[in-house]
Amino acid sequence: MTTETLVKSETGECVVITSRAAQEIRKIKSDNNIPETHALRLGIKGGGCSGMSYVLAFDEKPRQGDNTFEIEGLTVYVDPKSLFYLSGTTLDFSDGLNGRGFVFNNPNAARTCGCGSSFGV
Repeated sequence: MTTETLVKSETGECVVITSRAAQEIRKIKSDNNIPETHALRLGIKGGGCSGMSYVLAFDEKPRQGDNTFEIEGLTVYVDPKSLFYLSGTTLDFSDGLNGRGFVFNNPNAARTCGCGSSFGV
């Protein structure tokens, strides 16, 4: 069973990260010798077949204006523009027959590509 942790910014936008996704993020950090002090950066950027692509990365420190969340022992940075498009999104991790990877369930996405890595609003 997967549990979810809801995080909200000061302005009320929220992102959900499942325990399964948080566990995989910790595993990636450990397997790649990423320092514990580095945080997950969750964001979007222009591009992809549907207009915008999701970004997952690790950063040593927040950028000016970032929203900072603490989720299941992880620090997460989200810039304000990305948070606008990610509000209400659930980040999960799938390890099933249809493939292995992070899954973004974004209620703001009007369309998505076949691989699920980009979306349009």
